[in-house]
Amino acid sequence: MKQLKRTFLKAIAVLTTLTSVAAFNTTQTVEAAGIDTSVVNEAWGLPTFVYGGGLNQEQVQETADILGIDNMDNVASVDVTGADLQQYLGTGSGNTASMISSVLVQRENEGSGVEVLIETPDDITQITQEQYANAAITAGVEDVTIMVASIRPVTGESALTGIYKAFDVNGEELDQDRMEVAQEELETTNQIAQENNAESNFDTSRFDQAIVEIKQQLADLKERQGELATREDIEQIINDALENNNLQNVISQDQLDRLLAFFERYQQTGAIDSAQVKEQLEQLSSNIRDRFGDAFQQAEESGLFDQIGNFFRSIWEAITGFFN
Repeated sequence: MKQLKRTFLKAIAVLTTLTSVAAFNTTQTVEAAGIDTSVVNEAWGLPTFVYGGGLNQEQVQETADILGIDNMDNVASVDVTGADLQQYLGTGSGNTASMISSVLVQRENEGSGVEVLIETPDDITQITQEQYANAAITAGVEDVTIMVASIRPVTGESALTGIYKAFDVNGEELDQDRMEVAQEELETTNQIAQENNAESNFDTSRFDQAIVEIKQQLADLKERQGELATREDIEQIINDALENNNLQNVISQDQLDRLLAFFERYQQTGAIDSAQVKEQLEQLSSNIRDRFGDAFQQAEESGLFDQIGNFFRSIWEAITGFFN
């Protein structure tokens, strides 16, 4: 029975990949346009510029210029401080001087998804656009465009706090536990990505996609069974997602253990049952494939047919083994 259950989980993962491939083959890449600060969103009003509290006025203006803010009267402006870091994430020293990275956030129409644009990739040294989006979705952020910038090299982790503050000042309260888990997600995925940065077989975009797939499979399992995944289920889902994205021989056992620990906590949050999270993850997966389409297609063309054959073979073996 356990073997049949594992095979069923594998089947769901492979079918998810097949569906994603079909979507990829019919989707055209769309270039991100950023935020037009001359347009007012009727729900939020002005786009919200949340700048690092460690910046002086000249640096705030420099950051605004990078983000394409031509007129400060066209945005709502607020700083993000060390106290905000402690308030939203329950962590940090409260040192505002270290808060450098800034964000411009604009609410979008329902169904738009979460899109993150890093305007200074040379100065946001570690966090990817997809890592920001993935973590923000975990926290409950939906249907926004987020532009991230820094005037000098930083890891970029404080930008997530700025996103939360943008929602807060616009009257949208996010769940505290989910914000804290989102921060844990950002730290865990970023650390693993940094540890594998020199590995030729490691692809950050595929790792980001694997994280999306794990979240989707955990939610699907909860919906089917009416209960949370067991530790064994989570481990199988993680392994399947890594294999789907050709990362099974790259991620170490220690890194697998960290992912397992994180997703055990993740599925305890409201994100696991959220229809909004499901919708936002589907949109993010589509965005990832739009941005990195060639790499995904090459990987899938090289290994997808083998996966299909192995999938049907494992289904047959599991069924015959069960009845024998």
